[in-house]
Amino acid sequence: MKFLNKVGDYTKDAIQAAKYIGQGMSVTFDHMRRRPITVQYPYEKLIPSERFRGRIHFEFDKCISCEVCVRVCPINLPVVDWTFNTEMKKKELKSYSIDFGVCIFCGNCVEYCPTNALSMTEEYDLSTFDRHELNFDNVALGRMPTKVTDDPFVTPIRELAYLPKGVIEGHEVPHTARRAGQRPEEIAEAAAKAE
Repeated sequence: MKFLNKVGDYTKDAIQAAKYIGQGMSVTFDHMRRRPITVQYPYEKLIPSERFRGRIHFEFDKCISCEVCVRVCPINLPVVDWTFNTEMKKKELKSYSIDFGVCIFCGNCVEYCPTNALSMTEEYDLSTFDRHELNFDNVALGRMPTKVTDDPFVTPIRELAYLPKGVIEGHEVPHTARRAGQRPEEIAEAAAKAE
């Protein structure tokens, strides 16, 4: 009787193993029929989401040296160097810098800037061999482009989540095409009509 139980257990284990192998192979064969989703970085880049917080862009002419960005920063990161002009009785900005090796990209400085001199960009490629190169001055902070779609040397590709319904290849859709889903304004408008 023990021998028959062992044979029965072995048969059950063999059937279960074959089932698991079949499930794994079905996933493999399913992916074999699909085209590869490969981004040829740095010549092609994925377009980040709409509210992505990347490198901070700074406009020197708009800054009034109020230092609100320094006060709201959780780590007191921006360095604002200014002098007081006694003739005009106002501050004159000499230099502005942010160290992205320390920055946590919280966006407080951008949100609280009274003159909108700061803005978040879509640039996420900040890797360097020397951490001191991540200390950007006002010239480096003001460089363009601020969007992946504005860079003439890069082909922008949409992420899978932002493709239109039924499309699974980001290379097939131009970056100007409407993305999947509704915008917040459209959702609010539909809710207002329903009431």
